[in-house]
Amino acid sequence: MTSASILAAVPALLLTRSIASAQDGAAPAAPQIIAASQDAALPALLPLQDFAAAQAGAPAKFRELETKYIFGFTTGSDIGIVGELAIESETNLEFQKRQGVFNALEQEVELEWNPIDALEIEASVHGVFSQIHNVDGFDNFHGANFGGLSTKVSYNAIARGPGAPIGLTFSAEPEWGRVNDNGRVSTAFGVTGKIVADTELVPDRLYAAFNAIYSPEVGRDFGDPKWERGATLGATTAVTYRLSEHVTLGGELEYYRAYDSLGFQGFAGDAVYAGPTLFAKLTPKLLLAAAFSTQITGHAAGINNPLDLTNFSRNKARLLIEYEF
Repeated sequence: MTSASILAAVPALLLTRSIASAQDGAAPAAPQIIAASQDAALPALLPLQDFAAAQAGAPAKFRELETKYIFGFTTGSDIGIVGELAIESETNLEFQKRQGVFNALEQEVELEWNPIDALEIEASVHGVFSQIHNVDGFDNFHGANFGGLSTKVSYNAIARGPGAPIGLTFSAEPEWGRVNDNGRVSTAFGVTGKIVADTELVPDRLYAAFNAIYSPEVGRDFGDPKWERGATLGATTAVTYRLSEHVTLGGELEYYRAYDSLGFQGFAGDAVYAGPTLFAKLTPKLLLAAAFSTQITGHAAGINNPLDLTNFSRNKARLLIEYEF
C-alpha cells in the first residue's frame, strides 16, 4: 500500500472505530477528536509519502554502460546500436628508450558507423609526429607526416546481457602505413586481428575484459626493394570500477611478443606493461577515455638488459574523444 492510500484511509478508520465504539455502548468520538487524530497522523506519514513519490519517479542510479572504451588499451566487446554514427579523435604516444630522446605520436581521426545489428565499421586517417635524437638503432629525426589509412570491422558475436554473461567480439583492422618507426617515409601493409571478451564481475559496478591480438606486417623503406616481415602477438586484460553512472576508473596488464617473421619464428623480444585507465561520459553524446602504461618487465633477444626497449617503448599513453551524431 502506498503512503497516499494510507493517508486516504486514516479518516475512514477513525470513523469506523467511532461507530464501533457507539455500538458497544461507548460514547462516539467527537468530530474534534477525529480531526485531531488525523492531524497528528499526517506528520508521521508525510515522510512515507515523500519516500514513495521519490521512489516512483527516481531513475535507475546505474544504467547499462557500453564497454568498448572503458578499459584503456584493452577493448570492450560492446559496439554501437544500428544506425549510430560517431567521429573519434584518438591520440597515441610512445615515448622513452634506453637513452636519448624518443617521442612517437600518432593522431587518428576515425568515422564510426553501425550499418546493421552487431556490425561496426571504422575508417581512419593517420598523422604522425616523430622526435628522435641519440637513440641506438634509430636515425635522428624531427618532423610530422601523413601516416596512412586504415579500416576496422568489428562483429559482436555474443552480446552481453541477462542470458549471456560474457560478451564476445571479433575485429580485423587492415592498415596501409607510410611512415616507419624512424619517422622516415616507407610503405607498410598490416592487419590487426582481435578476439575481445568482457563480463560484469559485479552488475553495473565492476567490469573485466580480455583481448587476444595478432598483428602481422610487411614493409620496406622508401627506395629499398627488400620487404621486411614481422608480427606482434599480444594478450591484455583489464578491470575497471564504476565510480558513478558516467565515470569508471581501472587498471590493465598487457603482454606483447615481437617476431621477425609473419608467424612465430624469429623471436625478437617481449614486454609487459601495466597502468591505470579512466573513462568519462561527459554528455549523452560526448565521451573521453584515457590510459597510461609503463613497461615493467621485458627482454630483447640477444640483449641482457631487463626491459625490451629495442622493439617497444618504455611508456605509452592514449587519449580518445568520441562524439555521437
